[in-house]
Amino acid sequence: MERKFTEQEQIRRDKIKSLQKNKISAFSATIKPTISAKEIHDKYEDKTREEIEALNLNVIFNGRVMTRRGPFIVLQDRDSNIQLYVDNKKEYDSKTKIILDSLDLGDIISAKGQISKTHTNALMIKVEKIKLLTKALKPLPEKYHGLVDIEERYRHRYVDLIINERAKETFILRTKIIKTIREFFDNLGYLEVDTPVLHPILGGAAARPFKTFYNALGADFYLRIATELPLKKLLVGGFERVYEIGRIFRNEGVDTTHNPEFTSIEFYEAYSDNFGMMERVEELLKYIVKKLNIKEVEFNGHKIQFKFPFARINLVDAVSEKVGVDVRKLNDKQAIELAKKHGIKTEKYFKLGHVINELFEKYVEETLIQPTFVYGHPIEISPLAYKDEKDPRFTQRAELFICKKEFANMFTELNDPIDQLERFESQLAERESGNEEANEIDWDFVNALEYGMPPAGGCGIGIDRLVMLLTKNDSIREVLLFPQLKDMGNK
Repeated sequence: MERKFTEQEQIRRDKIKSLQKNKISAFSATIKPTISAKEIHDKYEDKTREEIEALNLNVIFNGRVMTRRGPFIVLQDRDSNIQLYVDNKKEYDSKTKIILDSLDLGDIISAKGQISKTHTNALMIKVEKIKLLTKALKPLPEKYHGLVDIEERYRHRYVDLIINERAKETFILRTKIIKTIREFFDNLGYLEVDTPVLHPILGGAAARPFKTFYNALGADFYLRIATELPLKKLLVGGFERVYEIGRIFRNEGVDTTHNPEFTSIEFYEAYSDNFGMMERVEELLKYIVKKLNIKEVEFNGHKIQFKFPFARINLVDAVSEKVGVDVRKLNDKQAIELAKKHGIKTEKYFKLGHVINELFEKYVEETLIQPTFVYGHPIEISPLAYKDEKDPRFTQRAELFICKKEFANMFTELNDPIDQLERFESQLAERESGNEEANEIDWDFVNALEYGMPPAGGCGIGIDRLVMLLTKNDSIREVLLFPQLKDMGNK
């Protein structure tokens, strides 16, 4: 297919031919830099021009050409910017002169020279020699406006990162957040593990899966919708504190807080429970915000404050208060009638617990702005959670809500293999009645429980959503380097 180039793109390609005639490569092998922009600023920002020049600091600095103004060229490396000073009265070698004459914004070059300061006290490198490392064949967007089209920013993230400082800072902070999460659990003696991404059985969460075919085994497999069941098998094996940070895949809708491929952490602790997990989540968030010096964030139009301990409410009590009926006293038939009264569409498999959950999502979620734990979920929507000993229709499960969204999901884990099999069978019945998100029976997990799993607490946290909150971004696409987008063809 013949490609068509803009005038600017064609001019840059023509420059390559001109460079080749002068035996200058447009794409060179690397030259190792001896210093970064951050190091220059950290070491010499407070020194005078005379003090710096007395040190006779000859360096090699590599970076991308961002602007060019008279004798100054601003280069950007991974940390920051530094400017080069090109002395028009100086006699440069022929190759340096040709490269300077042919430079375009976006080119990557290596500059050799001496650190100094301008008369306005700005750090610079006085150029002695320049080598072209990479010729940019496409022009950068105008820096002041950047990529105006949001879709273009996501589709061409590599360009966005070059010119959008806030985008770069977001992803640097994302890495710091994940590093801090690891540090927190490692300090508590948790073991980080890896479990399979491809599963023969659908389980560990209520979600629609992505399917694939495993050629070597001649069978359909699912991309994992959770890491829960393999991690709990490790509790059986004697690893009493485990966690995994990894990609999860759910074949569902996309909106500002959901992406079908996302990053989560799940962690499990023997001899803990639902309330122990609430405390762990509070401790984790306290550790992160202290480490990163975050006191308050603006998120989805609300100021979110990290005041510990977080509020706690019972899910069923909250629903009962909103609808004016003690929903604990209803049977399945009465619950369906209540759902219809409140305009909730019911499915064939709905029972009391499903209705309570729908009422919660309709009336209570929207009120949860500041960090709040909601506990006491119905058993129908919690197939892997331990039963509430006072009322077995409900479970020892909790979720953390912030700004109307779920951020963490935690349980007293079910360790009774007989009860677990009955729950799986109930899920199978729901699946046959049309619930595509219901679990299948994982016989190997049941088998593992029959060897004995210690009482335990477990929790899952969506890392992308947590990063959104802590970086003050209202869209999940702002915190994913390469969000999935519709194919627009080659552009």
